Amino acid sequence: MSFAFNEAHEAHFNYLLPRYPQKKSLVLPSLWMVQYQEGYISMEAMHYLCEKLEVSMSHLYGVATFYTMFNLEKLPPYHVQVCKTLSCALCGKDDILHAIEEETGLKVNEANEHFKISQVECMGACGGAPMLSLNEDYYENLTAESVKSLLRGLVK
Repeated sequence: MSFAFNEAHEAHFNYLLPRYPQKKSLVLPSLWMVQYQEGYISMEAMHYLCEKLEVSMSHLYGVATFYTMFNLEKLPPYHVQVCKTLSCALCGKDDILHAIEEETGLKVNEANEHFKISQVECMGACGGAPMLSLNEDYYENLTAESVKSLLRGLVK
């Protein structure tokens, strides 16, 4: 199986290219385009980007694995990401994780056919701690019960 940008992402790449001092500078926007197109970043897509951006696999892989927002594996329909930084920890992040574990049967970094559970660095919602994101949506000021209710409504 091979990868290539779809027409829209190829056009966007070509639009961005002259705005950056060198192709290597497009690593992050290119990784985002792959993830939006495929839902994750496959090895085939990384090989494609290495050629397109003229960077080594080790450089690209290093960037893709450094940032928690990039997924190198296909995800189930619901990706629950719990903030693990200080504000959320002080406001009950552990209670939120425990509620997620009870409701899904999963621990952090585990997945099943419905959910993947991750802990991530600050997502910039410290005023609404504790918080999590479910796919692209943020949920703030959580309680154990509100998290359980949220998750129960997803899988019948």
